[in-house]
Amino acid sequence: MNFRIERAVAEDYQLFADIIQSVWRGMDHKDWYLADNSDYTCHMLTSGEGLGYKAIEAETGDVAGVFLAVIPGFSEENMGRDAGLAEDELPKVAHMDTAAVLPQYRGHQLQYRLMQAAEADLRAMGFRYLMGTIHPDNMYSMNNAMKQGYRIIGEKLKHGGKRRAILMKELT
Repeated sequence: MNFRIERAVAEDYQLFADIIQSVWRGMDHKDWYLADNSDYTCHMLTSGEGLGYKAIEAETGDVAGVFLAVIPGFSEENMGRDAGLAEDELPKVAHMDTAAVLPQYRGHQLQYRLMQAAEADLRAMGFRYLMGTIHPDNMYSMNNAMKQGYRIIGEKLKHGGKRRAILMKELT
């Protein structure tokens, strides 16, 4: 199979939510994943606070996976605060928020490719810090992030009390 990565448009919000919810329903460890709903994906794709990406299977045109990066600005949720960044550095933080790849398309490095597309755009937009959270036992996502140069900067209860490793990558 061949895939292309495209930027999402606002109208993709329900598609994003549907794929994210489908992936979550199929998970053995549901506490490892925060399943965004359509209200959240709509807000992120229409407000300018998020960038969406989709992996499209070239032959069929089917969307195989999605990725959402979030621009937290000065919000209290900005993980730059967890990293001890100065207040004037917070606008340079982007959250690598949600990745979801449908089971039939796994094994094609789509999570990696989606994250790389987001990283390239975020770098071009002047972001310096990419941050995210991963359940410490989710080795697939953890290994994927480490392979891309992220490092664990700590562990906290995030997203309403869920145990998460906090990861960071500094762009140069």
